[in-house]
Amino acid sequence: MNDPNRPGNTEPSFEPPKEPGFQPHPPEASLNPPNPPPEMTEKKLADTDPSSTPGWERATLEKLAFAALNEQKATRRWKTFVRLSWLAFFIFLVWMALHRGTPTSDTTVPHTAVIEIKGEIAAGADASAEFVNAALHAAFEDEGSKAVVLLINSPGGSPVQAGMMNDEILRLKAKYKKPVYAVVEETCASAAYYVAVAADRIYVDKASVVGSIGVLMDGFGFTGLMEKLGVERRLLTAGENKGFLDPFTPQSEKQRAFAQGMLDQIHQQFIAVVKAGRGKRLKETPEMFSGLFWSGQQAVELGLADQLGNLDYVAREVVKTEEIIDYTRRDNVAERLAKKFGAAMGEGAMKAFKVVPSIR
Repeated sequence: MNDPNRPGNTEPSFEPPKEPGFQPHPPEASLNPPNPPPEMTEKKLADTDPSSTPGWERATLEKLAFAALNEQKATRRWKTFVRLSWLAFFIFLVWMALHRGTPTSDTTVPHTAVIEIKGEIAAGADASAEFVNAALHAAFEDEGSKAVVLLINSPGGSPVQAGMMNDEILRLKAKYKKPVYAVVEETCASAAYYVAVAADRIYVDKASVVGSIGVLMDGFGFTGLMEKLGVERRLLTAGENKGFLDPFTPQSEKQRAFAQGMLDQIHQQFIAVVKAGRGKRLKETPEMFSGLFWSGQQAVELGLADQLGNLDYVAREVVKTEEIIDYTRRDNVAERLAKKFGAAMGEGAMKAFKVVPSIR
């Protein structure tokens, strides 16, 4: 064998070719890196475990305290916002209550003033003497209004409220020398007709319901039911007749006669107002003041109304002023919200359980 390192050897040495990229296996020692020194291990543990850092308790407490403080600030801001919102809401209610809806058109131009009387005539209702009389004042005092039209659609109600309206219409007519016309839509009965007769003329639709000139007092009696149920009514009064309208106490004939006499007197007052308002136009019949009601066409024939016609007809053909401005005083938004959030519910509950007789 030839030794390539031997002197004088001229034969070429043979070495196997190396494959490209071939690297010999690293020694086993390089596969297992040496363990880090203890100082580095302690530093890593300090970085990952806050409890190993000096003063970590204080830092944690500070974070918790700041988080609680921020939460309290957010809660206070929210409470302040809610309180300010309620304050603004109540200010809005007060402002709306003090600024009731008034005619938005230019009231200086010639126009026909309209006041609606709709629904039950009663204190606190839209068709109350308070609301209607306030609207009457505004309509009569306006220099642009050439006449006042009462647009009526009511089954009646309180004779007291109707009498207050009737008296105020007559007074304002005499003071301002302006004509008043009543225009009936669906119904003008009982107390509503009491108001209508204060007008100079009454216009109806041929199918309107007009009349019901009478007075009633209604209520309930539970004495028989109480006897069957074995319920005893214990009512103490100072005065023999103090509780004669109590629905749980039997009514004597004397008490019934007294109530009937009062109704008859109010009925005669109603009849006198109708005769004064209608005058010679009234064609009296035995049934006219019996509480019956008639169609609009029959009412014209009996003299209870003057002519067939509606609001537009009266403004155009009678007043000769087609511009119509509504003076009706209604509940504004604030009052409706107030009723919606409690007042109306309480009032409705009282009416639902009300058993004291009322006069209509």
